[in-house]
Amino acid sequence: MLAEWMTPEALIAALLIFLGSFVQTAIGFGLAIVAAPLLFLISPDYVPAPICLVALFISILNAMKHRDSVEIGGLKMALIGRVPGSIAGGVLLVMVSTDLLALWLGALVLFAVIVSLLPFRIEPTPARMTIAGFFSGFFGTSSGIGGPPMALLLQHQEANQLRGNLSAFFVFSSMISLIIQMPAGFLTMHHVWITVPLIPAAWLGYKLARLTTQTLPKEKIRIGALLLCSISGATAVWQGLQ
Repeated sequence: MLAEWMTPEALIAALLIFLGSFVQTAIGFGLAIVAAPLLFLISPDYVPAPICLVALFISILNAMKHRDSVEIGGLKMALIGRVPGSIAGGVLLVMVSTDLLALWLGALVLFAVIVSLLPFRIEPTPARMTIAGFFSGFFGTSSGIGGPPMALLLQHQEANQLRGNLSAFFVFSSMISLIIQMPAGFLTMHHVWITVPLIPAAWLGYKLARLTTQTLPKEKIRIGALLLCSISGATAVWQGLQ
């Protein structure tokens, strides 16, 4: 069975996870936005459960690194909203076809790019955090891409505070999504098995980001990530329309 981890598809998947983990560690989110659409084209089995498992791993590392900047109290309402959103996302998974899921993934990624370019500031009130948590759960459980709603509200925080709060939120939200995906049949031992070789790639992306992002301008990393996201999102939309 080890041969399954050395196929060209598995190696490309590991490369995508490496890039996504680098981006998420550098700017606070982006693992699934970068990797999910192209992973889905390699094999639908990679989305959403393996993405959520890798996100849980990376989020734990980043939350521990930035634990002094985490404000759990401010995330409470978002986590409350996350639960019903995750249930709704699980229902969507069961109901939609593979082609529709590809289209959904691509549209979400392009939406995330547009959100990242918005010039205005939205204050993270308790009501808005609840709404963002709901949509993060809906998007994250159905596609693995749960970051944009929360990043939109928290994007103006200081860099380490943003990374810490998003990572802490993703730790709990990834676990919620995985719990919902299990009875829906989207988290099985097969999904765990194909995730195993992705974990070292995620760790390498995390370590490289830790070593280099202190010297690389954050804006250049962000522009590169948005470019990758635009390509992967457009590719997924094109595939879903075929």
